[in-house]
Amino acid sequence: MRALVQTVSRAAVTVDDEVVGKIGEGLLVLVGVTHTDDAATAATLARKVHELRILDDEQSVATTDAEVLVVSQFTLYADTRKGRRPSWSAAAPPEVAEPLVTSFVEELRARGARVATGRFRTHMLVESVNVGPRTVLLEG
Repeated sequence: MRALVQTVSRAAVTVDDEVVGKIGEGLLVLVGVTHTDDAATAATLARKVHELRILDDEQSVATTDAEVLVVSQFTLYADTRKGRRPSWSAAAPPEVAEPLVTSFVEELRARGARVATGRFRTHMLVESVNVGPRTVLLEG
């Protein structure tokens, strides 16, 4: 699993003109899943995101009241080494990825994080205001 983590002052996901997930200060986390990932990978990545000291004053979600917005993002596994058209073959199919993204979210919540989400298998409009900007790529 991969997570692209950005510090934000606010972020939201809209689907069909409906805001389905929204946070104030915290982290926007774009999550991608590959074929070899499992529940243990999701738990490891959730721990890393929860404890990542990327917020102001080297704080983390674990040490603040920061919120987390999780958005599934299969394109994190794009292969762009050849040509101009990315290959998505490294991305897990939706029926494998969706339960693992859900497991990732549940693990964050079990750790006490306030988590909002996008909606899997939909065309999402993701809006964010980056702070810093600070962006980190994590692997589980």
